[in-house]
Amino acid sequence: MKIRNNSVIWITGLSGAGKSSLATEVVRRIRAQSQMVIMLDGDELRDVFGAGKRSSGNYCREQRLALAMQYAHLCGVISKQDVVVVIATISLFKEVHAWNRKNLPGYFEVYLKVPMDELKRRDPKNIYSRFDDGEITNVAGLDIAIDEPELADWTVKFNSDRTVDVLADELFENLYMKKEVR
Repeated sequence: MKIRNNSVIWITGLSGAGKSSLATEVVRRIRAQSQMVIMLDGDELRDVFGAGKRSSGNYCREQRLALAMQYAHLCGVISKQDVVVVIATISLFKEVHAWNRKNLPGYFEVYLKVPMDELKRRDPKNIYSRFDDGEITNVAGLDIAIDEPELADWTVKFNSDRTVDVLADELFENLYMKKEVR
């Protein structure tokens, strides 16, 4: 079963949760079905929208929210071209989640809920260690409050035994179950 064209799969979670890894595998599988799909990654989009250089101004809550809304609007524009959009982004704001649900047809929200001690253990960008050392501020989930999704279509609670392949299998199962209900 193919994913409906113009769907948006919004994968969210804190830094180091595995958003990009899961998105990459999901996109690979969708392409294997010969469907048009675009992957958007928050780190790359930050550069595209000119917010890539870390400063207190572009990482504060207000700027992060504005950037997340730009991502949401971009997903809408692309999905209207009958393309599946998979986005990996922190964007943990209730305003964004609500806007997405109202405005993005085929919206499916995935929340990767990983405990802070595991995120700090992974820390692929050294964000948490730099925060702990006092080198940076404005870190989502630490000194910037986040809004955990209340209505996520699929919340993935961390389990060290689940690989990216297993998570991708489970995501597709959840996607198909939701599509059957509609």
